[in-house]
Amino acid sequence: MTLPQIPADARLYLRPVWFVPTPIGLPDGAAARMGNGLIWFQGYELTALRGSERLLRTTIAVGDFEAAVAQLPDPLAARARRLAANISAPRLPLVLGDRTIRFDAPQVMAILNITPDSFSDGGKHVGDPQAAADAGYARTAAGAALVDVGGESTRPRAEKLWEGDEIARIVPVIERLAAAGVPVSVDTRKAAVMEAALAAGARIVNDVSALLHDPRSMDVVAQAGCPVILMHAPSAGDDPHANPDGYGDVVADVFDHLEARIAACLEAGIARDRIMVDPGLGFGKSLADNLALVNGLATFQGLGVPLLFAGSRKRLIGALSNEAPAAGRLGGSVALAFRAAQLGAQMVRVHDVRESVQAVQLWRGLADAGLSAV
Repeated sequence: MTLPQIPADARLYLRPVWFVPTPIGLPDGAAARMGNGLIWFQGYELTALRGSERLLRTTIAVGDFEAAVAQLPDPLAARARRLAANISAPRLPLVLGDRTIRFDAPQVMAILNITPDSFSDGGKHVGDPQAAADAGYARTAAGAALVDVGGESTRPRAEKLWEGDEIARIVPVIERLAAAGVPVSVDTRKAAVMEAALAAGARIVNDVSALLHDPRSMDVVAQAGCPVILMHAPSAGDDPHANPDGYGDVVADVFDHLEARIAACLEAGIARDRIMVDPGLGFGKSLADNLALVNGLATFQGLGVPLLFAGSRKRLIGALSNEAPAAGRLGGSVALAFRAAQLGAQMVRVHDVRESVQAVQLWRGLADAGLSAV
């Protein structure tokens, strides 16, 4: 195929498309694999932007990819090849002490909020560390690979919490879970809380500000050598939902932000195999933005690190289901988890663990059957 001329300063993105259940029976080189998982695809959607202007969007067959990108200016050709290599690069497992989380199939992260004001389950476990820990044990027994413990609400316009109070909420819970061998991540954007949680036995930092809210957080993670989850939010200030300027192309803008944060982490000494990303569904994003992010989710495989998808009970489900309240969004949450697995998410963050694990297991069974079909 012949591509139109594109200026060398354009922004270029690749999204895997034309998914197939198996490469068996296809000509050699006609399909590519997404990471080391169970997903194969036959095409790349190539998008080129300059500012808010879309210069090109076309689909290139995997077998024609090299000939097509060779027509691009050298910097863009190199970027296209790098994105393609990232999409297919193996996602190395997370080694968390004596626990290992592999990414050859999607994993489930369980949400455990120790807050009085979270949008979905606030107040449920506040003030009773043992009851909260028991809830964490139950989530692990239901199939969660990781329990994500948070002590501060990040709902829109939530009040900022003093770090001492946040530590007091979560540390007794983390200590109990870690003592029982439960892999724990800490959902916080404050360096002091990260330090306390890691000392209590947490293994991963999950930061909605991608280590931008607190100037010390990057150093804390780098020195600890722990994995980190970098989430996109439009603001690193007190309200992560603040977004007065909106987006041009939301998928591209979120990709650029996460790409820059990965680069900052690498420069700070955090190894690539210690990094995961989360596009931040619902954080400062409209319904249209959220739907675009879900549909464009495979684009983020071009970052070359494991992808976490957090759609559980989010506002977009209510917006598409007669304003169903958070507690009434189970069906939509499971559907989003299944869709994320289809598009390559290596982990889904959920409230409803048993149902989500079942959905992911069903997806894996279907994928296994497709790959073994002859």
